[in-house]
Amino acid sequence: MTSAEWADVDRYLVENLVADPETAAVLTENERAGLPAIDVSAPQGKFLYLLARAAGVRRVLEIGTLGGYSTVWLARAVGKSGQVLTMEYEPRHAEVARANLDRAGVGDRVEIRVGAALENLPVLADEQPDPFDLVFLDADKVNNPNYVRWALRLTRPGSVVIVDNVVRQGGLADADSSDPAIRASREVVELLSAEPRLDATVVQTVGSKGWDGFAYALVLD
Repeated sequence: MTSAEWADVDRYLVENLVADPETAAVLTENERAGLPAIDVSAPQGKFLYLLARAAGVRRVLEIGTLGGYSTVWLARAVGKSGQVLTMEYEPRHAEVARANLDRAGVGDRVEIRVGAALENLPVLADEQPDPFDLVFLDADKVNNPNYVRWALRLTRPGSVVIVDNVVRQGGLADADSSDPAIRASREVVELLSAEPRLDATVVQTVGSKGWDGFAYALVLD
């Protein structure tokens, strides 16, 4: 199949299973604000929502807010009594995300922390928050190994850690790649394999965003 055919399937899935005016409005506002179109796909956003609901997730840590598209899905899933703490490096992106979250009616359950995540995460850990039930990593790919290590510190047995964009159009299999994002993705997989507190897999995906995939890890006792 071609990438155009993958996109056709995505459109069919969105029309039948995902169509939602509020989340679609987030993408429209992101485009209007000039944000890069690197949000998760609509089917993946719905998948995150369903996963979080099925697992009874009430506390989410997200690294990489962008304009808040995945954040809206996750905030819906945790419900009115839940909380999403999301970290975004770019102040402009965080500003757009805040407006989108408030417009979607979930702003009161989302905290946005602006700045470098590797600077904000130690501050968060010092606050000794309750463990997060779900961690979604979708920021700068070269720091994903560090983000996974921080996720382990901030979760509990039974929590889930999802690392987006690890397949890199098949680059994940290239041991000789000099691409920093591919090298970091390989480090993530090797970390997930070696870390006894995690049990993990990687799911490849195709669609309107091309060929990629995400790592799914369960925190063990």
